[in-house]
Amino acid sequence: MQLGKFVAPMLLDEIEQPFNSKDYIYELKFDGVRTILHTGKNTFKLFGRRGTDFTNLYPELKEIQKSIKHDCIFDGEIVTFVRGVPSFLKLQERTHAKKKEKIKSLVEQVPVVFMVFDILYLDGVDLTNEPLIKRKKLLESFSDTETFIKVKYVEEKGKELFKKVKKMNFEGIVAKKKDSVYEIGERVESWIKIKNLKEEKFFVGGYFEKSENAVISLYLGEYRKNKFCFVGKVSMGKKQKLYEVIKNANVIKKSPFVDFEEKECKYIKPTIEVTIAYLERTNINHLRQPIFKK
Repeated sequence: MQLGKFVAPMLLDEIEQPFNSKDYIYELKFDGVRTILHTGKNTFKLFGRRGTDFTNLYPELKEIQKSIKHDCIFDGEIVTFVRGVPSFLKLQERTHAKKKEKIKSLVEQVPVVFMVFDILYLDGVDLTNEPLIKRKKLLESFSDTETFIKVKYVEEKGKELFKKVKKMNFEGIVAKKKDSVYEIGERVESWIKIKNLKEEKFFVGGYFEKSENAVISLYLGEYRKNKFCFVGKVSMGKKQKLYEVIKNANVIKKSPFVDFEEKECKYIKPTIEVTIAYLERTNINHLRQPIFKK
């Protein structure tokens, strides 16, 4: 491991329901941009999960270099808060800004913080083979600042934390085995995310499929003031019973959506209702991270 050189983050498994275990710690899941931060006397770098260097997008985070007098590599999330809740939609204004003038103005309008939950490297020592709980104790030696905030955790009580998350409308929680090592670039079962998803019913207004694929894309909508409005697409496995129902539906020529049309879509009358879980709605009422339920 080398300071300033990209390290692929450890990735999380996912389950639907929270659980309690004395072998795990539990953290809030912050809805932001996964980031590996490198900082040292002559180094400051921010890398995305696929290695993109976006140091210049978040100039206010350079302040972290002044407060940390060690060579370190941290894992965490870049987050922006709106009324105390992380807002990924607001954060997108920062991630899409490219011009220096725009970035400079957004530093004041949409400030970000680095929510740090792990330390991988300290003054020449690779910590990835150390157990998580030891890395957490090392992380505790660093002080919080306006831009560098340690993610707090609780032991054993995952269900209780998830209840609080639902009330707070946060993205979810992460369960991590206390003795887990940091497996660079691997998706592992020792770190598990449990998302705080919403569920609603929508109508299928069309579909698209490729014969060689095991899934079909459903085009979803809802009625607003008697108008059928597009809310997004979701993938559904062809082994679902609903697949045959959709395939047997009469195809119509004109899009049933008042605000959406796509050449590849086969349109059907929006009478088939499905249940969809999703994280949140965008500012144009589209579903973010939709999941087909039934």
